[in-house]
Amino acid sequence: MDERESSRIEPEDDDALDAYSRIVSGVAATVTKQVAAIEMFATGARGTARRGAGSAVLFSDAGNLLTNAHVVSGADSGYALFSDGSRSALDVVGSDPLSDLAVLHAGSEHLPPPARLGNADNLRVGQLVVAVGNPMGLAGSVTAGVVSGLGRSLPTRSGAAGRVIEDVIQTDAALNPGNSGGALADSHGVVIGINTAVAGIGLGLAVPINPTSRRIIDALLRDGRVRRAYLGLVSTPTPLAPEVAARVGQEIALRVVDVVERSPAHRAGLKPNDLILAVGRRPVHDAQGLQRLLFADAIGQPLPVTVLRGTAMVDVIAEPEELAALR
Repeated sequence: MDERESSRIEPEDDDALDAYSRIVSGVAATVTKQVAAIEMFATGARGTARRGAGSAVLFSDAGNLLTNAHVVSGADSGYALFSDGSRSALDVVGSDPLSDLAVLHAGSEHLPPPARLGNADNLRVGQLVVAVGNPMGLAGSVTAGVVSGLGRSLPTRSGAAGRVIEDVIQTDAALNPGNSGGALADSHGVVIGINTAVAGIGLGLAVPINPTSRRIIDALLRDGRVRRAYLGLVSTPTPLAPEVAARVGQEIALRVVDVVERSPAHRAGLKPNDLILAVGRRPVHDAQGLQRLLFADAIGQPLPVTVLRGTAMVDVIAEPEELAALR
């Protein structure tokens, strides 16, 4: 067979490529209008200093935008430049380094229609996604790829303090410099993540939009910060043996990897290798399931924790403390 014939694109392949292109270009046409380039500044005794730049996603008719906490770190104001050339002053509404999310407010009355926010909990590995940013003031940077991993953790730092951002979306849609804070959208143009970091060559990460992050966004809009309850344990999802799963009625538990000394978990008697089955009488299967229970209303309240320790079922009562804000 002639080499040219062997590499020829068959009609059905051509149709598939055309459909793929239509999806990506359609998403790009919609979402690019909703993503702004932002530049952030801090005002101090010595005047105004530039603190950072990136992208942000307009998500409400009230002029609120989502971006990364690390993009606005130390800033109190800035400006947004949209793809249509319109410009608006920005104020920082609130920032949460533990989720790497921040909310900004645009003062202009003439803004594009906001993005639709979806639910990343419905994502599947292999699903098409489109990353849209507005780096360095350019009119939209668009890359496409697939979800290559779910439930990833992103270790990062804030000054001297280390932290781990849980349940990030891993994608092979390349992220360019300045794309931090931009949108990760599904094939319908619904924003299901906020791009947060480049994890390596051809690899990107995004903070998911889901019920937990919506609680964070609501808290930032209401209070300018997120109050969290703190247990003081490190855990990882682990499958249960079939006979154990049949006995306890669930297939996955959280294995306690470490317990911080003198923490609420330590005082409650939790130990490494305990298998956490339920918290607050609700089954937990992953870090996000635990995190969504540890917001302000859990601080100082008795919290039942059911664990499997060896072959014995053990119930303990923990009393979460307020997690100190990171600096």
